[in-house]
Amino acid sequence: MQFSVYQESHIGGRKINQDRMGYSFTRDALLLVLADGMGGHVRGEVAAGIMLQSMSNLFQQHATPYVKKPERFLEDAFLAAHHEIHQYAKDNGLPETPRTTVVACLIQHNTAVWAHCGDSRLYWMRHGAILGRTRDHSHIEHMIDRGLATAAERTTHPDRNKLYNCVGAASLPRIEVSRQVSLLPGDVVLLCSDGLWGTLPDEEITHRLATQTIVRAIPELIDMAVTVAGPKGDNTTALAIMWQGSLADAGISDAGVVISTEMLPDNLVSTTIAASAELEGSDEIDAFNDDEIEKAIAEIRGAIERSNQVLK
Repeated sequence: MQFSVYQESHIGGRKINQDRMGYSFTRDALLLVLADGMGGHVRGEVAAGIMLQSMSNLFQQHATPYVKKPERFLEDAFLAAHHEIHQYAKDNGLPETPRTTVVACLIQHNTAVWAHCGDSRLYWMRHGAILGRTRDHSHIEHMIDRGLATAAERTTHPDRNKLYNCVGAASLPRIEVSRQVSLLPGDVVLLCSDGLWGTLPDEEITHRLATQTIVRAIPELIDMAVTVAGPKGDNTTALAIMWQGSLADAGISDAGVVISTEMLPDNLVSTTIAASAELEGSDEIDAFNDDEIEKAIAEIRGAIERSNQVLK
């Protein structure tokens, strides 16, 4: 399994960045997660942090080295995070539960499946065309479906920010899971918060990702969205991968740093997913202890070096 990956977040004009993002992988499976804490409720950033940490923990338990039932895993992980958020609110005596939107994608055996609640989005792109995109769980999307609004009103309609689905609400989340799709080398999968897609048109997003590597395109898209949104802009976050499949599929030039997992042991899990500082008392919590971190880094570097030698 080979892929290049890049992630970045900007606080925008807000006092707190309530977005969280991260990825975890084994030899045969890759999990991408992005959550956007809901600012209209208390401690949205905590809800987003619980969302990511819960999914990371379950991935480490079930990816051995791949997840046997990917759709069921995503549904169970979303529900587990929902219950953990409610427990957090109970333990801390909060007047209401923190809430978050979320989108997550599980990739294994050249196949991707994703799930979402709310308006955090996933785009699946090939050669500049959008092959798949999540449908926002919002009032404006409902109106568009019923012919009461047009697609052009998605970013301007006064009800565009009204959501009917999230993780952490009083009722259980309605988890929408995609069908499984086959990835080809060069495909791009983008997860982003509404701070990005709500500011930039899909055409701009796809153009940048089709004409540049993700390492260059994502920072440019983030900067552009922050500039357009101005001093009152939302948190803006994006996590993207370019899929390269296996060593036999390699050959995409200028893709940035490529992670190759094919030489990794089947019991190794690497993750960038971190808990919220308010949850764990620190800015970043890694899933490994120090020895495991050093071992993981050595394994990944060795795999990358071996893959580079094969390509030469």
